[in-house]
Amino acid sequence: MTGLSRPDLSDIQLGDWVDRRLPSSWRPYTRLARLDRPVGIWLTLFPCWAALIQASYGFPDLRELVVFTLGALLMRSAGSTVNDIADRKFDGHVERTRFRPLASGQIGAPQAFVFLGIQLALAASLLLFLTPYARLVAICVLPLVFIYPLCKRFTHWPQAVLGAAFNWGMLMAWAEVTGHIPAGAILMWAGAIAWQIGYDTVYAYVDVKDDTQLGLKSTAILFGRHGKACVGLFYALTVLAWSVGGWLLGMSLAYAMGMLVIAAHLGWQTWRIDLDRPEVNFRLFLANILTGALLACAAFIGTW
Repeated sequence: MTGLSRPDLSDIQLGDWVDRRLPSSWRPYTRLARLDRPVGIWLTLFPCWAALIQASYGFPDLRELVVFTLGALLMRSAGSTVNDIADRKFDGHVERTRFRPLASGQIGAPQAFVFLGIQLALAASLLLFLTPYARLVAICVLPLVFIYPLCKRFTHWPQAVLGAAFNWGMLMAWAEVTGHIPAGAILMWAGAIAWQIGYDTVYAYVDVKDDTQLGLKSTAILFGRHGKACVGLFYALTVLAWSVGGWLLGMSLAYAMGMLVIAAHLGWQTWRIDLDRPEVNFRLFLANILTGALLACAAFIGTW
């Protein structure tokens, strides 16, 4: 029993604000960009904001904050579109994803490709506001964005590739603000990857049955019944990397207090994981919005 028929676990919440307020022609594209499910946007934004704060050693420049916020929104939306294009033949067979626009036939692949082109063009326009070095770093993430949707076909570690791409803005922030990417910043990025492997594994347990039947791979399938311990290990690596990275970046003692709070929160999440209750795991996945907010707050107080 997957528990995926529960309304609170559905990938598409029929009758939500998209259905009530938007013209019918807009709805598939809104869902394709995941604007109706903003959790991924927050999980991308908070680490990026934390890196901007650390690189600026205080409140970042407003221009940089706006550019990186829009960039995170657009690239996350473009990544979601790429994912749905690549998985359109699988999503219709997975309970959680069968109502997605491409899987349900609301739009076709040609329209999705045009929409993707618009998203990438808008994201590329933001490069005009960055330094040449930051532009180069930004372009380097594109292979990860396009490779990720295919990873579940040949590796159990698609979450690692997704984590590297999702959190690439952390490296870009340092490239833009300081003109270089120090070791501490790379450790912060590595910690974000470990964090994403952890919380995305929790999320992947929702789809284990369907993914196994379709011959797809994930860390949830790889870890099996050891998932709770493995997620706890990656959360521990997260706190370690963020702690050492913050120390190398000259964060104050207040930052260490923030790390203790994050460690307690991730420890609570690990304790609550129940591999046989997808609805619990889905709520724990959502709880990582708070983890991201705590990281940004820790970075801010660490500059005091």
